[in-house]
Amino acid sequence: MKPVTTTVLLCLALMAVVLGMFVYSVTRPQTLSNEQLRELGVFVLPEPRDIAAFTLATADGEPFVPESLRGRWSLLFFGFTNCPDICPTTLAVMGAAQRQLAADSPFHGVLVSVDPERDEAAVLGPYVSAFSPTFTGVTGDRRLIAELARQLNVAFLKVPAADGGYTMDHSGQIVIINPQGQYHGFIKMPHLADTIVQAVRALHAGV
Repeated sequence: MKPVTTTVLLCLALMAVVLGMFVYSVTRPQTLSNEQLRELGVFVLPEPRDIAAFTLATADGEPFVPESLRGRWSLLFFGFTNCPDICPTTLAVMGAAQRQLAADSPFHGVLVSVDPERDEAAVLGPYVSAFSPTFTGVTGDRRLIAELARQLNVAFLKVPAADGGYTMDHSGQIVIINPQGQYHGFIKMPHLADTIVQAVRALHAGV
């Protein structure tokens, strides 16, 4: 083999190695430390917490129980369909993050309604699906929803409105549930798709 040919082949092999390393560095799961996650507004509990048994229902009429949160990472948001700002904004951001992650590091998006009196299945289902066809809307008895929210450090309150109706005040964090169905942490406001993407990739990588 001629020296020039050998040199060309070696250069091509080196370029292939460099390209492979670049692709790997871009596509590999991003491992962030807990401190780096906190800087992004993502807080991981020192020890995941078990969640006591609960029985709610999805907008499709299926039982929503602890087993529904096992086997994958889940992001829960407590809100309501009549929410004018925080809820639709947060769900839109979660939907955008899910599309960015695709099959890379998927998560289960869940909206737990804090307004079950108005958020009937016929309302909740289409509302949640508008942000992602894979998101799950959850409703049920107000007392049971409150018990689940309390375990996840989420608060909500019914507030009378000037027109004689009411609105709901509620916490704005996104709750992280690990594949074992445990309370793993939370993502504080303001919510950004890029933050959720980085957090979910770090969780999949084993934070």
